[in-house]
Amino acid sequence: MADRSDIHDRLAASLRTARKARGLSLDAAAKLSGVSRSMVSQIERGESSPTVATLWALTQALQLDFAGLLEGRPTPGIEVTRAGTAPVIQRGGVTIRILSAPESIGQHEVYELAFTAGARLTSDPHSPGCREHLTVLEGRLTVTSGEATERLALGDVARYPADRPHQIAADPGPARAILIVQDS
Repeated sequence: MADRSDIHDRLAASLRTARKARGLSLDAAAKLSGVSRSMVSQIERGESSPTVATLWALTQALQLDFAGLLEGRPTPGIEVTRAGTAPVIQRGGVTIRILSAPESIGQHEVYELAFTAGARLTSDPHSPGCREHLTVLEGRLTVTSGEATERLALGDVARYPADRPHQIAADPGPARAILIVQDS
């Protein structure tokens, strides 16, 4: 049986290598996993013994095989995020399911949005030049970017600046959409 130090070293190396291979900073890995930046750093330095829940959150965020974490197995040629394992954020009647790969956060992000009746997703300005592309899959949505507002129906696509205050609202009933955020 491997000693505790060896296990920590292999775990630290696996997580650090996976994070760097995906081009993620410690902050990005923390944001994606819900594990604090300091904890991610401590684990990567072999200074902390993470709980199974913490390891699970990190492996899901870094798209690692939890079972093979210490074995150093290569990642498969096709990366799959199963429907039930995609990260989900709940925000005031809007379910946001993150579809993009962790390494694309901050550059090219893809989300599935599910709105309850009358729900709104209000956002502060993103970085200069950032644009959003919204496609309505079900229901109706109203999108506002700065002073401009458009009503959208099933199948409509709206492209708009996201470097100003903007909002997407269900109009009037439940709705579902795909949102692509592109940073310049």
